[in-house]
Amino acid sequence: MNKDEKIILGIDPGTNLMGYGVIAVKGQNAKLVCMGVIDLKKLGDHYIKLAKIFEKVTSIIDQYHPDELAIEAPFFGKNVQSMLKLGRAQGVAMAACLARQIPIFEYSPRKVKMSITGQGTSSKEQVAAMLKSILKEKELPQSTFDATDALGIAVCHFFQSNKPTVDASFNSWTDFISKNPKRVK
Repeated sequence: MNKDEKIILGIDPGTNLMGYGVIAVKGQNAKLVCMGVIDLKKLGDHYIKLAKIFEKVTSIIDQYHPDELAIEAPFFGKNVQSMLKLGRAQGVAMAACLARQIPIFEYSPRKVKMSITGQGTSSKEQVAAMLKSILKEKELPQSTFDATDALGIAVCHFFQSNKPTVDASFNSWTDFISKNPKRVK
């Protein structure tokens, strides 16, 4: 990829299906590079699943050379064992990125939905539809929500990275524009 491009890897952690999405960012534009799932359902042992997550995430890193990782932050559920397993899966994916010195950014599911659709309670279908529009894709190559969730996390990070400078000392619109030239089209 170009030097002026940034590659963002988004991951939706899971112990049965782990979604991933890769986008390339140039200026104010993002384009889909790839998306998919790491299918772990056939693996019975939790530790073998963790090893496979590390192996597959490392492989994605080696293939696409992301500059940053955006990953869904764990949310609190009622089943403690499920939360522990999910946290381990997330930690292993993060460790694969840390081993390659890739910075990590975490986003809550609500933050991702809010960033993509403007509503923190949007359905997975609404998020997928908005991603097609944002990325100017007629169809997304993978229809599983694990993959579109991961893509949404990557796009959320892109949006959060391109926020205008927050500074209470703007004197005028001209001042705002001079401090945020990338925001002007």
